[in-house]
Amino acid sequence: MTEKYSIVIHPSEEIIEEVKKMKELLANHVGWFGSKNAVAHITICEFEATENDLKKVYSELTQLSAPITPLTVSIKDFDSFPNGAFYMAIEEESKKQLRPIMKRYHNSLSVKTYHHSDTPHITIGRGLKPQQLNSAQELFKNYNESFYCDNIVLRKFNPEVKQYFVIEKFWFKSEPESQLVLF
Repeated sequence: MTEKYSIVIHPSEEIIEEVKKMKELLANHVGWFGSKNAVAHITICEFEATENDLKKVYSELTQLSAPITPLTVSIKDFDSFPNGAFYMAIEEESKKQLRPIMKRYHNSLSVKTYHHSDTPHITIGRGLKPQQLNSAQELFKNYNESFYCDNIVLRKFNPEVKQYFVIEKFWFKSEPESQLVLF
């Protein structure tokens, strides 16, 4: 049986708490919205896998993560996408550092990944209607914070509560690149 998983970057606990408060404040102003209860994260990709596939994915994620050097990710202000997503924008230099890391995972796993994110961001609300988006833009104007990024997180989807939950972290260790064996 296949199950849904996602690979993400979690910001610091402080930023996770701030985002939770922002989502609550937005919900108080506009009502329910997509991703209201999701823990703050930067999506890398999602995939489906069997228990057997997952063993290989664990090994691949360990190998892919070990050579990466930890970095500081800066968040600068807010923005939105045309589809009604309101998000915390990642500062340009941090985006340049994150994109190759994200692509590394997109292109290297033995399972078929989907919902690749090429624009690092932290979603506050998804699928907002224009009026809700205007409210979000009025509520949240300036933000400037950073966090130390030294791992990616593998999460498993729980269909009963319709949320992803962390099952493992894979650490960036600045180790020399090893030969990645995919088959």
